[in-house]
Amino acid sequence: MTQRSETGLPTSLTGPTNSLADIPGLRLGQAHDTALASGVSVVLFDEPATVGTSALGGASAGRDLAALAPDATVETVHALVLSGGSGYGLDAASGVQAWLRARGIGFRLGAALIPIVPQAICFDLLNGGDKDWGRYPPYRELAYTACEDAGARVALGSVGAGYGATTVDLKGGVGSASVRLASGHMVAALAVVNAVGSTLIEGGPHFWAGGLEIGDEFGGLGWPLTPPGARHRPHWKGGPQPGTTLAIIATDAALTKAQATHVAIAANDGLARALDVTHAPFDGDTIFAAATGARPLADPVQDLTMIGAMAANVLARAIARGVFTATSLPHEGALPAWRDRFGG
Repeated sequence: MTQRSETGLPTSLTGPTNSLADIPGLRLGQAHDTALASGVSVVLFDEPATVGTSALGGASAGRDLAALAPDATVETVHALVLSGGSGYGLDAASGVQAWLRARGIGFRLGAALIPIVPQAICFDLLNGGDKDWGRYPPYRELAYTACEDAGARVALGSVGAGYGATTVDLKGGVGSASVRLASGHMVAALAVVNAVGSTLIEGGPHFWAGGLEIGDEFGGLGWPLTPPGARHRPHWKGGPQPGTTLAIIATDAALTKAQATHVAIAANDGLARALDVTHAPFDGDTIFAAATGARPLADPVQDLTMIGAMAANVLARAIARGVFTATSLPHEGALPAWRDRFGG
C-alpha cells in the first residue's frame, strides 16, 4: 500500500509535508506586518550549512553574497534570510544576527563571534501598505520575531517575505515543495513569488508549472488541452516596476560550496518553467542552495546532476503553490488572489 504524506501525496514522490520542513536540520520562521504589507522569512540551521548562490536578475540586492563564492574563506552559514522592503529590508539580517549571537551561534575569530547570515530582498514598496515607518525600517525586529517563531511548520501564501508580494496579474506569496530522489536524497524549495511576469498561461487558470504538478498541490488543473502560443505574448509589470522571485533550495546531501553553487545555478531553470518573464532588468531573482550534509553523494556526477535537475522542478512547483495559496492584501486597488478569480 502506498504511504501518503500529510498533504495526501505519495511519500515516494514528496516528503511528509511537501515543503522545506522535509529537510532535517533546519527551521523556518516567518513574520509580517499587515499595515506595512511586508515581511521576512528566515531559515535557521541546526548545524552550519554549506550554501551556494546564483543571482541572475538585473537588479538583485543582497547581503554577504560574496561570502558564498566557492573560493571565499567562510565555508558554512548559520541562517538565510528572504525579505521584502527592497534595500530597506537588508536590515533583517541584523535581527537574525542578534538572535543567533545571543545564543552563542556564529563564526568565531578569537573573542569575536560573527553569525554568517546571507540575505536577499524583493521590492514590495508600491503595494499599498504604509511604508512611513519613521527613522528606521522595521525589518530588523520583524526578523528577530521570525527567529523566535522558527519551527518545523511551513506556512504558505501571504505570509513572511511573501506577505506583500505580487505578480503582474495576481497576488504573490510564499510557496514550498519537496521531492524525494531515487538516490534517497531529499530536495525542497522555498520561494517568495514577487515576479515581474505571470505564473499563468494566458491569464489562467492554468499554471505554467502545471506539467510538473504532483497531485493537486496547486489545483490539479494541469495544462490546457491545446496549449496556446502564449509564450509569444508575455505579461509583465512593465516600466520601472521591479519584480523578484527569491528562493532557497535545501537538500540533505553533502555538497561542497562549488557543488551547492552548481545546484543554485541549475535551479534557475525552475523560474523559466513557472514564469513567462524572468531575469529582466528590474528583476532581483536570487537563489540560495543549502546543503545540510546528512547524506553523502554515492556518485558525485549522477547524484549532483539529479539534485540540480530536481531543484529546478521543485522550485517551479513552489512558485505555483505560492500564488495558488496567496490571499489578496486588504488595501484599495490590491491585486486579486488566484482563488478570488478562479475559486477554491
